[in-house]
Amino acid sequence: MKQHYPFTAIVGQNTMKTGLVLNAINPRIGGVLIRGEKGTAKSIAVRGLAALLTEINVVEGCPFNCDPDQPSKFCPQCQERSSRNEIHAVRRAARVVELPINATEDRVVGTLDLEHALKKGEKRFEPGLLAQANRGILYVDEVNLLDDHIVDILLDSAAMGVNIVEREGVSYSHMAEFILVGTMNPEEGELRPQLLDRFGLCVSISGIGNAAERIEIVKRWNDYESDPDAFLAHWEAEEKKLADRIVDARRLLPGISLPDAMLEKIANVACAVGVDGHRSDLVMMKASKTIAAYQGRTALTDDDILASAELALYHRVRRKPFDEVRLDMDVVRKALAGKGETLTQ
Repeated sequence: MKQHYPFTAIVGQNTMKTGLVLNAINPRIGGVLIRGEKGTAKSIAVRGLAALLTEINVVEGCPFNCDPDQPSKFCPQCQERSSRNEIHAVRRAARVVELPINATEDRVVGTLDLEHALKKGEKRFEPGLLAQANRGILYVDEVNLLDDHIVDILLDSAAMGVNIVEREGVSYSHMAEFILVGTMNPEEGELRPQLLDRFGLCVSISGIGNAAERIEIVKRWNDYESDPDAFLAHWEAEEKKLADRIVDARRLLPGISLPDAMLEKIANVACAVGVDGHRSDLVMMKASKTIAAYQGRTALTDDDILASAELALYHRVRRKPFDEVRLDMDVVRKALAGKGETLTQ
């Protein structure tokens, strides 16, 4: 079986890679939407990211990938097994679960056997893709071509970390904590603004125009296809370095300080850009803290907010139908420097 292409071997596309890594450190950011033309390494990056994640402990035989060290988050089956002292842990790699473009609601959320519930008084649940994705990555290619209702379900689960299925007065819930990654080609249609806003981060990428970098892309891919094992061995040190950095950032994240002065700067940036609602402020706060942790710091800087704004505001800028999406970073810089619109004006 062909092995994954190393994440660190991807040439360029630094904004995309940053958006993915930040969500790997802190899935509470709310996922990332990658907008770009075909052939820009979107799928390769997602699969490469999974290889950077540390292995996880799961309850053996659990279809929901329950964490044996967090009984408060056990699914109903694991709760029952725990009462009988039948919880056994196994270790495995985090998974990438891909959502088919024609997936139905039942395939995504799972199905309840109502007949069994009515006859036996017991809940019988067939897990769906959200169960498989728990504690891993849920990858939705061509998310703009999915039914809006399915996208709503994905975004709700990503935001709450729980999947709730209700049918005819019978309900079933399980944990659904995953890194949500959506990719799309804008040439094939846009997502509705209401759905766009619910992705934490958004990046726009395009093909690389620099000849030297294009040559390097082809050379690396040729080396990879010729001898995948040797190619992975060559990039092993870089992969481990980034994987360790993600682990260190996760450890630092809970201790990141959040002074009122930085919160005011975040709010002033949102006001200056003119975004609707308050989700942008929340995402900038989470992303800024995550960027600081990724840089090995416990204190926020203006640069952290600037970097978070580029990722969190791009898809939230007000625009007229058919207008090109554009975020004016000069406006963001002026707001950070106190020269734009402020809360006290």
